[in-house]
Amino acid sequence: MAMLMDQDQILDAYFLKSGMGELRHSGKTRTHFLASGGTTGGAFALIDETARRGETVPLHRHAADIESLYVIEGELSIFLECLPCRSDTAGAFAHFALGAIHGFRVESETARFLLLTTPHHGEFYRAISRVPNEAEDPDEPMDQAVIMAACRDYDVEFVGPFPAAATT
Repeated sequence: MAMLMDQDQILDAYFLKSGMGELRHSGKTRTHFLASGGTTGGAFALIDETARRGETVPLHRHAADIESLYVIEGELSIFLECLPCRSDTAGAFAHFALGAIHGFRVESETARFLLLTTPHHGEFYRAISRVPNEAEDPDEPMDQAVIMAACRDYDVEFVGPFPAAATT
């Protein structure tokens, strides 16, 4: 049986206990990398995020990467270009096809959700986040220059702010 030793090590199989995985921060969002291209033989990346009310991913698209979002706890407003903006709770699922304009915002006090995506897009998430540092504020705002550089490196195009009001 294979055992996880390093997030970059290619393994046939591994197991993570609850709360394990590589922890990183993106502003007020806690990001656990559960699977990466390196740990899945290039098959997919799986990210478990917990975010606070108001945390927003602006409208964007990525032509080379698909992404799916599954709400575990809380409420998110989800924008998908071909549908009206939707606000939904645990059990909601959205799939963002290649090039689809999408974004989301946390509406509840906190929300937890899974992101299933390509290894390439998983590395974008790693590039915009940082390793927690006990000497700094864990809620330090995200560095916009780092985000824009990662967008260029990973072909993510921001197209506008998230809509002001969500509908059901």
